[in-house]
Amino acid sequence: MTGLDTNVLLRFFLQDDPLQSPKADRIIGSLTLNEPGWVGAAAILELVWVISSQNRIGRTGIATILGQLLTRDEIVIEQADVVQNALQLYRKGNTEFSDCLIASSAKAAGCSRTVTFDRKAARDAGMQLIG
Repeated sequence: MTGLDTNVLLRFFLQDDPLQSPKADRIIGSLTLNEPGWVGAAAILELVWVISSQNRIGRTGIATILGQLLTRDEIVIEQADVVQNALQLYRKGNTEFSDCLIASSAKAAGCSRTVTFDRKAARDAGMQLIG
C-alpha cells in the first residue's frame, strides 16, 4: 500500500502543475487492487480546505472529487463509511465538509449527540446547537 499525501491528490485532481501533475498521474495510475493507495482522513480534510479556501472548486466540484476518491477500487480511504456519510451530509446541506466529518465521526464513535455553537453545523450536519 502507498500512502498518498494531500499535495499528490491536489496535483492529480487540479492538473495545475506542469511538472508535478504528470507525476501524480503516474503514481495514481500505478495503483492496483493488490497495491492500493491509502488516503487518511486528515489528507481529505486538507484537500477540501485547500481547494475551497482558494476558491478553486465549489461545493459541487468538491463533492465530485470526494465521490471519485470513495469509489476508486485502487484507493483505500481511512474510515470510508464515515467519510461517505459526511459527504452525504455535505451534499444535502450548506455547512463545511469539516463539520460534516466531525458529526459523522462522533456518530460512528457512538456519541448520542455532537454539540456546537455553529448554527449551520447544527442545521445541516445534525449537531445540537448550544443556546
